[in-house]
Amino acid sequence: MKQMKVGGLMTDDVISAVPSTSFRDVAKLLAEHDISGVPVVDEDDRVLGVVSESDLLARRALIARDVMTAPAVTIHAEQTVADAARLMVRRGVERLPVVDEEERLVGIVTRRDLLRVFLRPDPEIRRRIQEDVLTDAMDLPGDAVDVHVLDGVVTLGGRVQRRSQVQMILKLTERMDGVVAVVDRLSARVDDSQLTPPARAAHDMPW
Repeated sequence: MKQMKVGGLMTDDVISAVPSTSFRDVAKLLAEHDISGVPVVDEDDRVLGVVSESDLLARRALIARDVMTAPAVTIHAEQTVADAARLMVRRGVERLPVVDEEERLVGIVTRRDLLRVFLRPDPEIRRRIQEDVLTDAMDLPGDAVDVHVLDGVVTLGGRVQRRSQVQMILKLTERMDGVVAVVDRLSARVDDSQLTPPARAAHDMPW
């Protein structure tokens, strides 16, 4: 099942600084471009650190190298938006420089960018659940489950064959980009969650 990647959401026209950029020029960059932080890169565009507004307010220094937070918390373009959100929360940052395989700066993603994912229209969320979850991942007809979406809250209803299918449908739906919450109204004809394979007879053993 496809999930939105950071590369599809990031801003690739990144405003950056170098270690020798003056304190005043960094402040100017933030004000002129209406941004709250800039990555600091070396001559090969590898990210060394980040200077944020709070860094500037907390300590005054002559150049970016002395005021930046380092090492920078970065993410790769091929990682998912969910990965980026978890990393931001865990590390308490508002933005993530996006790097390529050689750790060179290729973009930046902010919390505001991530919020755009949760503005995905309800009809599109419903269609993606039917196509990506039910048909592609579960090999079920798109109408095998009743899917209702309101403001990103998904309600799943109906009956499928096995309880294990219910659990998988719920798990995959929760991971879908744009889904805020999932209401479970599914049932199953067979509860296979407690089933265990039969014990093997002695003559079945591989010795």
